[in-house]
Amino acid sequence: MIKLFSLKQQKKDEVPGRAGNQKKASAAQLRITKDINELNLPKTCQMEFPDPDDLLNFKLIISPDEGFYRGGKFSFSFKVGPGYPHEPPKVKCETQVYHPNIDLEGNVCLNILREDWKPVLTINSIIYGLQYLFLEPNPEDPLNKEAAEVLQTNRRLFETNVQKSMRGGYIGSVFFERCLK
Repeated sequence: MIKLFSLKQQKKDEVPGRAGNQKKASAAQLRITKDINELNLPKTCQMEFPDPDDLLNFKLIISPDEGFYRGGKFSFSFKVGPGYPHEPPKVKCETQVYHPNIDLEGNVCLNILREDWKPVLTINSIIYGLQYLFLEPNPEDPLNKEAAEVLQTNRRLFETNVQKSMRGGYIGSVFFERCLK
């Protein structure tokens, strides 16, 4: 019995020395590491890690190869909070885009980033969701109401506006930077 107490004491003595050299990974860090290791990126997507030691903050570049946005290059920032996977990551579009589900500040309207988020969903789920927004914009749940209305009432004008915005130009009073590959 005395030996057991001395082992406990020895472990207590070791912990402070170890803690200074090694940080314990948070649940969010462990889960994001797992998600990234299991990623199955579509050929139209690539990830960038500005700081390779920080997996909680990264960029996703989507380059659609079909649909209205074919030939464009769109960058998204991901910020994974300490509540992940119980809370979704914060995702912002860094490329200004004429899109019904992305407003001019870069906020993204994707149901799994809001009310439909579940801890079983992964970064891969979000990537495929974002890619799908470029293939099938959803005018029924818009953040950019003007773009949604044009998509619903005049598809040809919507396509013209998307092309004009991706080449770099004005749609109404809003200037869009060129985002073609």
